[in-house]
Amino acid sequence: MNLFLEILKSVIYGVIEGITEWLPISSTGHMILAEQVLRFGFSEDFMEMFRVVIQLGAILAVVVLYFRKLWPFCRDNGRDTGLASHVRWPVLHLWFKILVACLPAAVLGLLLDDWMDEHLYNSVVVAAMLIVYGVAFILIERRPRVPTTTKLSRIRYSQALKVGGWQVLALIPGTSRSGSTILGGMLCGMSRPAASQFTFFLAIPVMAGASLLKLVKFFAKGNTFTMPEAVCLLVGCAVAFLVSIMAIRFLMEYVKQHTFTAFGVYRIALGVLVLVVWAVQSLLSGAPAGVPAAS
Repeated sequence: MNLFLEILKSVIYGVIEGITEWLPISSTGHMILAEQVLRFGFSEDFMEMFRVVIQLGAILAVVVLYFRKLWPFCRDNGRDTGLASHVRWPVLHLWFKILVACLPAAVLGLLLDDWMDEHLYNSVVVAAMLIVYGVAFILIERRPRVPTTTKLSRIRYSQALKVGGWQVLALIPGTSRSGSTILGGMLCGMSRPAASQFTFFLAIPVMAGASLLKLVKFFAKGNTFTMPEAVCLLVGCAVAFLVSIMAIRFLMEYVKQHTFTAFGVYRIALGVLVLVVWAVQSLLSGAPAGVPAAS
């Protein structure tokens, strides 16, 4: 095994994860295409775990960029005024709303994780979801609307729960977690920046939980990390962290002046490309080609 080549693959995967996790274009669709030419020389169990755990680097980027908005405690400046005065209550309420939004996907994700791995993680499902949500973005952006919620502090618990419902749809590979939650937020009355930021924050517990679940399943099968595997995982996470910082900053600036229509067009084009790759594989192999994918 050429370790340098495997590390180079993990760098490329980190770039893909860092960009596609936050832009509403589906990391799964891009991973499917990348895996056609960038197969690791490791076990399939490791690859299945790697696709998800690499998201930890992307999560860390959100924590670093928005730490002040996310940390619910403040200093007392030397005054002993009690615990209550040290809590930033608007931030704490935001965390409560994030947890409420996590509940639907957390429950169904635990129940359906293995079933989805077996039945839905294939090229045709991913391509279909890419195209369907691409069309949805275009149609929603064509409909005139005036956002009623432009700040995170104004998000209501009812809106958070509805966004959580939309996040359930992201359990279907190819949907894009950020894409479904941003769409849900916009349909609930949030502005593009507010929906995007809420999506970033919502990713922290969701992606951390998904990564933990994959690690538990990986070790439960009796697997352990070899040194090359550990190096590639750490490199992938580090690259995903650095690229995520740039992707998040880009998206927040982009949505201030642009719609999501371009992302919708891109999703449709990517979905068609995934279908073409699947069709070519089917013809070459003589059987339908379903490619396992990440969330």
